[in-house]
Amino acid sequence: MDLLRSLPLGLYLEQPVTWLHRLDPRIKLAWLMTFLVAPLLANPLWRILLVGLLIAITLSAMIPLRVWRQQMVWLLGLSLLIFGLTAIMPDGLKVRSQPRLPADELEFQNQPATLPPAPQSSWNPFAIGQSPPPLPGEQRNPSLRQPTDYNYVLFKRGPITVTRRSLDLAIRFSTLLFTLIYSANLYLLTTAPEEITAAIENCLEPLRRFKLPVTEVALTLTLSLRFIPLVLEEIQNLIRSVSTRAINWRKLGMRRSIEVWLVVAERLLENLLLRAEQMASAMKVRGFTSPDQHRVQWYQFRLRLRDWLAIAALIGFWIARLSWGWEV
Repeated sequence: MDLLRSLPLGLYLEQPVTWLHRLDPRIKLAWLMTFLVAPLLANPLWRILLVGLLIAITLSAMIPLRVWRQQMVWLLGLSLLIFGLTAIMPDGLKVRSQPRLPADELEFQNQPATLPPAPQSSWNPFAIGQSPPPLPGEQRNPSLRQPTDYNYVLFKRGPITVTRRSLDLAIRFSTLLFTLIYSANLYLLTTAPEEITAAIENCLEPLRRFKLPVTEVALTLTLSLRFIPLVLEEIQNLIRSVSTRAINWRKLGMRRSIEVWLVVAERLLENLLLRAEQMASAMKVRGFTSPDQHRVQWYQFRLRLRDWLAIAALIGFWIARLSWGWEV
């Protein structure tokens, strides 16, 4: 079990260098925010197109198959599972409930025990607006045919029922899960942590007028992104140490198994705090006192032709989204 290969979260792909790597990190950050915001109040077709666009970007960037195959397969499988479960589950429409007690109990109690007989009215053939009596064998309320091809229930076989609302909810949940997770992972996969923090710091430059610690926020984000692979490595080492001991979990029982995993979690926390202390000691040894006095320009921002093309595509994307992507 290798978490660093099966779950490449927060890892940067250095080789090969694709066209996604060469884009300006600020443009990629704008596209990431677009993929996170565009599904809101969007119709089902637009949500499916977002999933297809993410897959098309991955294929066009020529990212190695070993990098994204396993994660995309698991993510697509999870999305399809959520789609199937949500489609066959009840759609959650509210049913009008009849009150158990009458609105006016006193008036209801004063009513007679027996209802008066219904008045006998003879049918007049010359009366206008009066319905004729039913013929022998004819139903009083015959079933009316649907004038259009609209059906609220799309599929019904046995206990499985798929309605229009349940299908809409299934598409909404499954596509939203895939879009949020995979777009963020694709951004981290093709953008170095230093470029991410530099782009965020550049976008937050106007907040310096309000005396906000923009540089400190960028430094904290850089350290957190660098810390993610360390966390995965510690979890992987602890899981391997537990698996090599060949513990018989059935003999331990529920209580002792929970105690073992609590000990493992405590050890994980100690190891992470030790790693954080080592990073802080390394920064102190190098004379690091404040981010403002030890600023390093990791990335030089310069918009090139491919960046302007990405900006034009982003503008066209939002024009199409505001024109045809609204939920009906």
